[in-house]
Amino acid sequence: MSPVLHILLVEDNPGDADLTRDALESGKVLVRLTVVADGEQALAYLRRQPPHEQAERPDLILLDLNLPRLSGREVLTEVKSDESLRAIPVVVLTSSDAANDISKSYALGANCYVTKPVGLAEFQTIVQTVENFWFMVVKLP
Repeated sequence: MSPVLHILLVEDNPGDADLTRDALESGKVLVRLTVVADGEQALAYLRRQPPHEQAERPDLILLDLNLPRLSGREVLTEVKSDESLRAIPVVVLTSSDAANDISKSYALGANCYVTKPVGLAEFQTIVQTVENFWFMVVKLP
């Protein structure tokens, strides 16, 4: 039996969260998906702060940049500056294809930057490609 891999999705758009969940469920890898809707929740989850004291460390973080409360950039900065979290790969999955957002995300330590496509089929393909790469090709810590 294959191990179940855990993804933390930081996404404030419920529709995009549902699309991501559907794409991951139809993929080749057994995945448990946890969704949080803003940057503060993401950091509380990762740091096992209330109400997430029993939170499991994710194998991968899918991070939107445009979030309420704390932006994806701020979450990325915090994750990559925290010794206990920095080894978790962070894939920025966002609607922005602005060169500044891309370069800034990599400068902050993003492991990958993916622009969300508009169409449903393309969105599913992108999510499944990310899943296959990070869980079937790459060796994770």
